[in-house]
Amino acid sequence: MTEKREYRMEELARLAGITVRTLRFYRERKLIPPPRREGRIAWYDDHHLARLRTIAALLERGHTLNGIAELADAFDHGRDVGDLLGLGEPTEETPVRLTPEELADRFHGQDTPENLAAAMDLGYLGTDGDEIVHISHRLLEVSSALVREGIPLAEVLRAGARVREHADALAGLFADLVLRHAPEQDLPRLRPLARSVIEAELSLALDRRIRNPADEDRTRTGRERDGG
Repeated sequence: MTEKREYRMEELARLAGITVRTLRFYRERKLIPPPRREGRIAWYDDHHLARLRTIAALLERGHTLNGIAELADAFDHGRDVGDLLGLGEPTEETPVRLTPEELADRFHGQDTPENLAAAMDLGYLGTDGDEIVHISHRLLEVSSALVREGIPLAEVLRAGARVREHADALAGLFADLVLRHAPEQDLPRLRPLARSVIEAELSLALDRRIRNPADEDRTRTGRERDGG
C-alpha cells in the first residue's frame, strides 16, 4: 500500500512548477480543493499535485482558467465510478481510465462542462479520484472518431441518448423472446445471436439509406409534419 504523501505550500508549488503566488490564486479560484489544516499549517497531498498538473496541461491545450474552473466543478460533482458501473463491470465492454487532459485531446477542446455533464447523465463517464472513467472503449473510440469527422460532440451525445433508447427496447424484445421459450440461464448464451441480428439489420438499413437517401428525406419531412 502506497504511503500518502503531504506537502507544504512551498514544496507543492515547486513540484508543480508554479509559484506560491500562483498556487494561492488557484486556491482562491477554487481550482484545487482546500488543504488539510493543522493549526496554521496547510497540508496538500498528491491529489492537489495531480490537479495542478492537469491545470497546466489544460492551459497548454488552450483552455481558459474560467473554463478549467467550470470543468473542475463538473469533475468534483460528477458521478462516482461506482455509480457508473452499478453492480459490476460490463461483461463485454472494457472501461477506459483517462486524465482530464487525455479527454481534452480525444475531443479537441469540445470537453466543455455542458458536454461533460451530458456524458455523465448518459452514463458514459464517471469519476474516480483524479481520473475519468469511460464505460466503454468501443463507444469512446467511435465518439472521438465522429468528432474527428467534424460532427460536434454535443450532437454525438444527443444521438447516443436516442440510440440508448432504441438499444434498451431491442434488449427488452430479445430478453422477452428468450424468457418465453428458453430457461432464464440461457439468456447470456443466446446473447451473441441477438447481437448478430441487430448488427445485420443495422447493416441492411444503412444500405437502404445509402442507396436511397431520398427515403430519409421523406421520413424526416413526415416527422416534421407530424410535429415529431
